[in-house]
Amino acid sequence: MPVPKRRRAALTVLAAALSLAGRPAGAIVGGAEAPAGGAVMVLSSNGGVCTGLVLAPDTVLTAGHCVVAGREHRVHFRDDAGAPVLVEVSGRAIHPGYDAGAASGRRKSIDLALLRTATPLPLRFAPVTLSAALPRAGERLTLAGYGAARAGDPRSTGTYRSVGLPVIEPYGPSRILVWLKGDAAGGCQGDSGGPITGPDGAVLALAAWISGTCGGLTQGVLVGPQRGWIDRVLDGWGRGARWGG
Repeated sequence: MPVPKRRRAALTVLAAALSLAGRPAGAIVGGAEAPAGGAVMVLSSNGGVCTGLVLAPDTVLTAGHCVVAGREHRVHFRDDAGAPVLVEVSGRAIHPGYDAGAASGRRKSIDLALLRTATPLPLRFAPVTLSAALPRAGERLTLAGYGAARAGDPRSTGTYRSVGLPVIEPYGPSRILVWLKGDAAGGCQGDSGGPITGPDGAVLALAAWISGTCGGLTQGVLVGPQRGWIDRVLDGWGRGARWGG
């Protein structure tokens, strides 16, 4: 479906602004710049910014709240010359367990979505490896994303950063969610959909929510328990995800 000119212009301006964003030395919040690997950005026509992970040349996994209905979305990256590139989305699937009112209602939500791009992404965005492993309390995982380095500072958005954080379980062990909390370090606006990885680099969860100010408690959705849904959707698209041991 053709994109309305106003929405297309908004996405283009947002992409251009992100390509000019500053690159501070530290932070996701409290982290450092890192290689993007298989991570791209997901932009919304209302100005929203999220992180997404490449599962196949034309398939991206992100957070469900990043691709809600009623908005136009594009996958964004910079080309080899640093110019912003927007790729149209030709299909999407939001997890049936996604609950938009989960945070306010204190309910659990499977905040995941899959996007199919109209054209393949560059080969430099190698598909990530997903892991069905369940993290342990106290284990140190790595959170990464394109989000802001400081709350309320959109100019610091658009640089891929990562930080190591310990796992905490304030509500008891979960087979759906994982919580990370460090010392003034964690996710911020734009990091939703970003990977939470183990020591081997495989993706255990996707960032979905932060508590309070940026750098506080960060919640992620475990991908292992949702393997059946991920694989079913991808199979219907003629695609497949890489799963580690």
